Amino acid sequence: MYVQTQNDNKRNHQYKYINRSNSISYVMWPRLVANKILRKRSFGSNNFVADFPIKSDTIVDSNPALSLGQPSLSADNIFRNNHKDTQTYKIFVSTWNVGGIAPKEGFDMEDWLQSTGNICDIYVLGFQEMVPLRPSNVLGSENCKLSTKWNSLIREGLNTKIYGKQNHKNVGLTKDVSPTDGGKVPDQSYRCIISKQMVGILISVWVRNDLRHYIRHPSVSCIGCGIMGCLGNKGSVSVRFQLHETSFCLVCSHLASGGKEGDEKHRNSDVVDILTRTCFSKGHFLDLPRKILDHDRVILFGDLNYRISLPEATTRKLVENNEWNALLENDQLRMELMSGQVLEGWQEGVIKFAPTYKYYPNSDVYFGFVDCKKEQKWRAPAWCDRILWYGEGLKQHQYARGESKLSDHRPVKAIFSVEVEVLKTLKGMQEFFRSERFGHQISNKLQISSSNHFPSNVRSSSFRIIDRDL
Repeated sequence: MYVQTQNDNKRNHQYKYINRSNSISYVMWPRLVANKILRKRSFGSNNFVADFPIKSDTIVDSNPALSLGQPSLSADNIFRNNHKDTQTYKIFVSTWNVGGIAPKEGFDMEDWLQSTGNICDIYVLGFQEMVPLRPSNVLGSENCKLSTKWNSLIREGLNTKIYGKQNHKNVGLTKDVSPTDGGKVPDQSYRCIISKQMVGILISVWVRNDLRHYIRHPSVSCIGCGIMGCLGNKGSVSVRFQLHETSFCLVCSHLASGGKEGDEKHRNSDVVDILTRTCFSKGHFLDLPRKILDHDRVILFGDLNYRISLPEATTRKLVENNEWNALLENDQLRMELMSGQVLEGWQEGVIKFAPTYKYYPNSDVYFGFVDCKKEQKWRAPAWCDRILWYGEGLKQHQYARGESKLSDHRPVKAIFSVEVEVLKTLKGMQEFFRSERFGHQISNKLQISSSNHFPSNVRSSSFRIIDRDL
């Protein structure tokens, strides 16, 4: 069979032979067609939203060193030969399939964000099925109402951790750091550096306000692995940034569903697709890491959809008896990792919590453990929601699940300590920049226009769209 395709930029025609025995050809042809039809879909762009406008490949525009004729602080310049120190930060990572359910007004984030303790430097929150995965949402324009609502709840929840319920509303919402008007955001407030949605997948990254000055080169990459191998009902949204001299890549994923034997191979294929196709911009005159595994610190998380390879009745019996070890011995993801079929070299923490899927809404009862209608699918419990990491410099201190009953999944969360390289010279300059002597010296030299940089009034729901297309 011959299929004719037309090149948009050339008059000649190109023919592609499709062999019916070759499954790859069947995947590639509909993907090519869909990509052509949907090439203007926003989920394929490099745009993202953040609290701060970005005019270059860095969000350290307000770093005084860049405004006083100081040498660049990048490792690619004159500081490259200086020795580096290692600084340790705490990063909170969580994933939650919310089942297309909108949170009610005043939704309590405390259980999910652990508001009563463990304050971290960076928070990475990933969602799946942010919107219902119906055709109008998959093929239509992006619905950002729910992502805006969740980001507002995250802002409120994180800043409540620091300032309490009475004072959080004024944190980070009115003025930014500006020497011209004396406005000052408390150093410990949290600000959004990247938020990106593709259909139902959303990743939102928040950092302490005093840390954001050392975040550089933020970028996003979206990969659709769903219908026809390219639509965004399944796939990943990855974000890249550099903290001091260490690069991070955070991958929020939603892999192929299905509890039948062999369905795990489709999930393996999605993983390979994500690792292969994800590519970030290299930046202007920079040699930044472009592929996921090129980064220094890599974390993958999401509804990975791996199930338990046991008869349903056996799985349910073991769940009733809390026999997690017996279940984990037959966990598809663990078996695929051990056999080297997927994610070779990746690590996952020890699971000591109950399966996170599938529950009756607003209930602690697993689906199918009570009377179920015949037309409904009986999905056995499984650890669908996971967090993994790759490489060195990351140490996991907690791996747990939350107990919010909003959807048929429970959120999963982890806390890591992460090693970050800091230039020794930079470390000394930071202390100088924070001193009163430095503030006095620059008071008359540094003029920042609020109209060109930061607006004077920033409400909790107002993010800035950042265009990273290069």
